[in-house]
Amino acid sequence: MPDFDVITPKNNTFLLGQEDAEKAVLEAYNNHKLHNSWLISGEKGIGKATFAYKFARFLLDENRSFNSLNTNPESPSNRLISSSSHPDLKVIERDYIETDRKKILKSIKDGEAMSESERQGLKKSAFIRIDDVRTINEFMSKKSSHNGWKVVIIDSIDDMNTASANALLKILEEPPTKSILLLISHNIGRLLPTIKSRCAKLSLKPLSNSDVAVLLRRYRPNLEESDIKSLAGIAAGSIGRALMFADNGALGVYSGLKKLASSGIHFRLDDMLDWTAKAVQSDESYFLAQELIMRFFADMIITAPDVEECALAWEKAMHSFRVTESLNLDRRQTLINIITQLCKMNQR
Repeated sequence: MPDFDVITPKNNTFLLGQEDAEKAVLEAYNNHKLHNSWLISGEKGIGKATFAYKFARFLLDENRSFNSLNTNPESPSNRLISSSSHPDLKVIERDYIETDRKKILKSIKDGEAMSESERQGLKKSAFIRIDDVRTINEFMSKKSSHNGWKVVIIDSIDDMNTASANALLKILEEPPTKSILLLISHNIGRLLPTIKSRCAKLSLKPLSNSDVAVLLRRYRPNLEESDIKSLAGIAAGSIGRALMFADNGALGVYSGLKKLASSGIHFRLDDMLDWTAKAVQSDESYFLAQELIMRFFADMIITAPDVEECALAWEKAMHSFRVTESLNLDRRQTLINIITQLCKMNQR
């Protein structure tokens, strides 16, 4: 198993909880009905990219089975995929901004590895570039190795602007034979209808709490069982979210939020100010706090006596977060306002 600190979809051969999607692909392959374009959708962190790479490994492995998508992790093909050097696999994603691309290229040229802080500071473009999408045609026009498949993974199609999406649409209209495009989407409702209509659809489901727990034990073996259970409970079926929570101290943050909310209107002002001050220390801590607050709202909706009121409060909170970012308002005041509303609701 790869070191859990550096595990990524391209080197992770372990997929859990998406057996229905695996079965659908395998049946299509065995029945010679494999579509040229597949739209793989679902919530973030449930294994969509891992599934796409598993699909690609299956197609590119000469020793593939007719009974399973599983392939030998140590096969030459899989080693090439893990090292991003397989000639028949192309991955399209947001690239780094131009200045940071130059930093990376200089680091490679000089043979000097970038420090952890330097890597964390690298920024990516807002969208997938149209020029990157256009390289798909050139890639697919070349003859594949061993007369096999050519596979393109786009992670994610949500990151395309209008120009790059239209460029992709032209490719989807006339895909070359024995080529597969795997399009990953976290929000299928925002995609162009013309793109959706040209793809076979695979809707991946959120994982069960037990599956999230299994994956946490695998990827974070030092976690206590009590923490694993708690993380699985607030991750909403997303192992990606559970891992992010585990690495960012989310359980402590969530515990403080629950303490505030359960106090109702009698919360201690010092506790409120302390919680919100820590939450706005960085972008990372703020967005973690935001996600945990929305998770708390979601849990409330399940047990609330007035579901409509709770759902309305959830929508107002989402709106407040959006407005705060778009107008650059005071993040801490936004958190205080939303949590105060939570406290009022829990007082009833």
